[in-house]
Amino acid sequence: MASEEILTRGDEAGGNLLSEGVAQVLIQLVYKIRKVVDFAGRWASLLFVPMILITVYDVCLRKTGKLQIDIKYWAEDYGFGQLFESTLLQESEWHFHTALFALVLGFGVIWNTQVRVDVVREHLKFRRKAWLELLGATFFMIPYTCVVCYFAAIFAYESWDIMEISASQVGLPYRYIIKTILTLGLFVAILAGLAVWIQSFLALFAPAGTRFELMTLEWPENEGDTIEGKERMAVDLNVSVEEDLERQTNQILGADGKEK
Repeated sequence: MASEEILTRGDEAGGNLLSEGVAQVLIQLVYKIRKVVDFAGRWASLLFVPMILITVYDVCLRKTGKLQIDIKYWAEDYGFGQLFESTLLQESEWHFHTALFALVLGFGVIWNTQVRVDVVREHLKFRRKAWLELLGATFFMIPYTCVVCYFAAIFAYESWDIMEISASQVGLPYRYIIKTILTLGLFVAILAGLAVWIQSFLALFAPAGTRFELMTLEWPENEGDTIEGKERMAVDLNVSVEEDLERQTNQILGADGKEK
């Protein structure tokens, strides 16, 4: 009987430590933080397009050999010879890559798409998972990201102080801008960690029965059916691949043809 009670307790959400009013305030705070992180990540993801285009353009241009030099000299007469400078193109590539990587760090956290090693965690009950999330954010993610953000801010400040430019004469100016974006991305990651911490705290200590959209956990009653608030797609092995794909497509889009 005792073991059954422990097992049941492990599946329970909430601990009645917080009042309903405080819990609702924290839930709204989580939603607002998540909205900011989501906004930054979605807009930053668009940087993937120019990064790929510039990379492909640079690779193709370098394959032209002497023709690249001839085109560059011709373009200089019209004022856009720099567009054919390999150094400028390569610096543009890593500038876009840095901005993309930094600004989507937090986005990956709130949507639970970061790399996880779930050999142990996935076999635990809800409350133990919530405790792991809470302790992980408290002792690892938030402190580590704060330290890195602190040194990145110093890095950016020193760059602004000297108005740093590229070490190459044909490179990109305004090096301090990308260093500032790196710092901003780490700050967004801190916000994401804070949102996960509050989410885990609420899952453990909010009044029993309190429900809201989780980021890195699943409510006990939804475990196995949803992930990050979205319905899992089950594969039907009794039908053909085409039929199953059509079923899943209809499930996603719904009867009106619009995505849920």
